[in-house]
Amino acid sequence: MSDFTALFVGLGSIGTRHLKNQAALCAQRGLSLRADALRSDPARPLRLGAAELLSHQFTSLDDPAALPRYDAAFITNPTSLHATALEQLRGRAGALFIEKPIVSAEQAGIDLGALLPAGQKAYVAAPMRWCGAMLALKQRLASGVDGAPYCARVLCSSYLPDWRPGVDYRTVYSAHKALGGGVTIDLIHEWDYLVDLFGPPEALYNFKGQYSELEIDSDDVSLYIARWPHMLGEVHLDYFGRGYRRSIELFTPAGSLVADFGAGTLTLPDGTVENYAEDVNQRYLREMGYFIGYALGGAAESLNPPATALAVLNLTLGKV
Repeated sequence: MSDFTALFVGLGSIGTRHLKNQAALCAQRGLSLRADALRSDPARPLRLGAAELLSHQFTSLDDPAALPRYDAAFITNPTSLHATALEQLRGRAGALFIEKPIVSAEQAGIDLGALLPAGQKAYVAAPMRWCGAMLALKQRLASGVDGAPYCARVLCSSYLPDWRPGVDYRTVYSAHKALGGGVTIDLIHEWDYLVDLFGPPEALYNFKGQYSELEIDSDDVSLYIARWPHMLGEVHLDYFGRGYRRSIELFTPAGSLVADFGAGTLTLPDGTVENYAEDVNQRYLREMGYFIGYALGGAAESLNPPATALAVLNLTLGKV
């Protein structure tokens, strides 16, 4: 009898990462893990290290090997298929882990009540919330030592051809609007953590488009100006920056407070630089540790419930 049962719908790079982290954490906690995979094509090779962690692979939940109910189900297939997966899994999992974004941009007006049964436990992935620099920033803000921010300046800039070494960037979903690509949706993390830190804005303006020489048909830059009751914010997202930059600068009564997520540092208003650099997988391990506890615990609402994730998706599309 397994202490933790999990079903994976989709085992690409992020699904495989979650599977490996889950297996490692269950082993650390003395939990016996049974992980199964619902796949459209079981003959397709899995990524290195995934197959040996799986108990069963099948193409339908009607397969005799499938459990009638799992402790958790991971929806890690393409975003455009999330809604279909939610329909398939209705009533089959105690808790759902849904990769971000929760659904595609075209489905942003979807009725979650039609997909999720009442009382369904669910968490939508938000890994930026779990990185060392972000945790330090939240702790600093909670202390109130610098005063409430007047303004936020958020930046995420990187060069799309460098995202996946050895892969032609023109062939990946990010390059194509029809596949759900574009910085507006791809870099949803920025709006997720802004809403986590300050709540949703009361007004928002967004300009986006394809302006660089990259051979893509999706938007390569998206700019926002937002207003909260006591704060303004500006957000810059792009695919064409040469060199990875990801940061938030908060202008406070004490001075600028800067979290540099690329460098893993937090610069305080007095110029002190605190170092929180770590391997990127640490944020995913923290997130998975939280989710296993959530799935096995009694809390009904997660730290990032589907309704919040859907609201953030609409914010990225410029809708308040």
